[in-house]
Amino acid sequence: MKKPILALSVLFALGISIGPAQAAVSADQANALKSTLTPMGAERAGNADGTIPAWTGGMTKVPAGPKFGDIPADPFPGEKPLYRIDAKNAAKYAAKLSPGVQAMLKKYPDKFHLEVYPTHRTAAAPDWVYKNTFKNATNCKLGDKGLTLSGCYGGIPFPVPQNGSELIWNTLLRVEAESIEMGFVNMVGNDDGSRTLASAGKENWQYPYYYHDGDAKDWSGRYVLLRFLTSDPPYKAGESLVTQDSIDPKYPRMAWQYLVGQRRVRRAPTVGYDTPDFVASGANYFDEVQGFIGSPDRFTWKLIGKEEMYIPYNLNKFHSEKAKDVFTPYVLNSDKMRWELHRVWVLEANVAPGKRHAVPKRRFYIDEDSWTVSLVDGYDAKGKLWRVTQVLPFVDPKIPAVVIKPIVVYNLQGSIYSVVQGLNGKTYKAVPRKTDYFFTGNAMMDSGF
Repeated sequence: MKKPILALSVLFALGISIGPAQAAVSADQANALKSTLTPMGAERAGNADGTIPAWTGGMTKVPAGPKFGDIPADPFPGEKPLYRIDAKNAAKYAAKLSPGVQAMLKKYPDKFHLEVYPTHRTAAAPDWVYKNTFKNATNCKLGDKGLTLSGCYGGIPFPVPQNGSELIWNTLLRVEAESIEMGFVNMVGNDDGSRTLASAGKENWQYPYYYHDGDAKDWSGRYVLLRFLTSDPPYKAGESLVTQDSIDPKYPRMAWQYLVGQRRVRRAPTVGYDTPDFVASGANYFDEVQGFIGSPDRFTWKLIGKEEMYIPYNLNKFHSEKAKDVFTPYVLNSDKMRWELHRVWVLEANVAPGKRHAVPKRRFYIDEDSWTVSLVDGYDAKGKLWRVTQVLPFVDPKIPAVVIKPIVVYNLQGSIYSVVQGLNGKTYKAVPRKTDYFFTGNAMMDSGF
């Protein structure tokens, strides 16, 4: 069995418990964000053998070259893989491979492999986010048994996490631009090797928690707003969905949906948790989007530790490729993927007493630099590995941040995959923020549907 490394020694050195503490860390502990830790809570130092470099500020300047929207198409032109990990040599690297990745190598030995590139710690954030993160470290507190939080704004809420609940809030409130607009494509890879376009169109995302002119006292508690409009395939053209997520556990998600056949906007209370995601033809669950999205209330969250692991990272070039070149039979095109060695937090989610979920156990692997989910292993009710999520992050120096939208969920038992919010052939850009009203059911009705 793999043993988590690094985290326990780091936490004990800082005098921090990983029990169910509810209080913010001390001022002395927070000061580590200005010395041994990065401003967002990662270890500044590299690893002992130099395969993970020290963090030196991330990527904050937009490199020359082509872009798709704001995104550099290739931040590291001409860089070649260091080596390949495949089914034949997987045992050599097993200590740094998640169980899900190992299962993929075994299931698809001729199709799935890892092209391992030099590690680039590109994650960064604006200076005002760093300042807010430092404040959050001593001000932010959990409430309602970890289902909500207070005293936080505009930065990572718990940069020195003490328990699993703090860790999941870090990823839910990871660094984002105020508002973005992007194209998307959702693709399903079928068990016969064929692929089906589930949907494509345009999305607007907005992050009130990261409004530059806001503060903790005035923040409404809504942290992510979404509105999308489907354009393809033709029979889905015009479908739309609006969601609002809040830190208030009494109102975990509000959603409105417009279906062309019904020609009206209606509330959509089932858009969340383990409801099959109709935007992706039901091939994944709603809360699998972006690794995890929505309320954490159906699980208990256990911080396991920290490990060095091969994860998808800096996939700008992958996202700039044409869809037909990356959405290949059975698995995404392994030759186009980029994997790097990074330190990740390991977080285990088990279905909470009195709750239910189709995936009762999950293990999340969360990048220490950006707090984005990197990989997720999902287990069925019998404890068998069932679902493997690979999150496909890219660096956006304009924000600056390492951000996520596209993911791929592999259903190992059904031999299918679901690409959610793919960017291939699309654009992604930060835009002036819209009114909050834009992200309501009434606004959808006003738009003339």
